[in-house]
Amino acid sequence: MVEAVWGEHKSAEQIAAIARTLEAAGEIVLATRVSAEKAAAVQALLAATPEQPQALRYHPEARCLTSGRLPDPMPERGRVTVLAGGTSDLAVAAEARLALGCHGLQADLLLDVGVAGLHRLLDRLDTLAEADVLIACAGMEGALPTVLAGLLPQPVIGVPVSVGYGVSAGGLAALHGMLASCAPGLSVVNVDNGYGAAMAALRILRRDAGRDRR
Repeated sequence: MVEAVWGEHKSAEQIAAIARTLEAAGEIVLATRVSAEKAAAVQALLAATPEQPQALRYHPEARCLTSGRLPDPMPERGRVTVLAGGTSDLAVAAEARLALGCHGLQADLLLDVGVAGLHRLLDRLDTLAEADVLIACAGMEGALPTVLAGLLPQPVIGVPVSVGYGVSAGGLAALHGMLASCAPGLSVVNVDNGYGAAMAALRILRRDAGRDRR
C-alpha cells in the first residue's frame, strides 16, 4: 500500500527530502494536498541535486505529486468508479483516482451526477453496476452516497467534501449526513479524504482477490 505524504503543512524542502528517501527505498512517491507553487519548488530542489529521484510529476486536478511512471492498470484486480456531485468536488475525486492509479487499479471518473440532477445519475446506472466498488464524493448535504447505496449493491464509500454555503460548515454537514444515512452498509471517510477512500477500496478489492484464490 503506497503511503501518502501529506504535503499541505510540509515545506518544499521537507517534501523533497522525503521524496529522496522513498525513491532510495524503491517506493512510489505520492504527495497529496500540494499547491502548484509548492510543487514547482519541490521539483526545483530535486533538479538541483545529483542524487535526485525520478522526475516528479504534478497532477493539478488532484493537487498531488508522484514520481516516475505509475504502474499500468490491471483490470483483473478490479474496477472502481469515482463519482462526484459536481466539478467543485473534482480535487478530492481526482486524488482518489490518482491514489488508485498508484496501485495499478483501473478507476473511472464520473462528474456532475449529484442529486440536483438526479436524472444524470439514473442514466448511468447500467454502467455503474459494472464497477466493483463505488467512491462517491459530495459536498453540500452529502446525499449522493446514500442514493447510490440505495440503488446499487456494490460497496459504496462516501467522501464528504468541504464545499457548500454557511451551515455546510466546511464539509461537516455532508459528513454528518453520510454518517446518519439510512442506507445500510455505507462506509464513510473523513472530509476531503480522497486518498483514504481509495485505500478503503483497495482493501476491499484485495480481500476479494484473496477469496478468489482460495
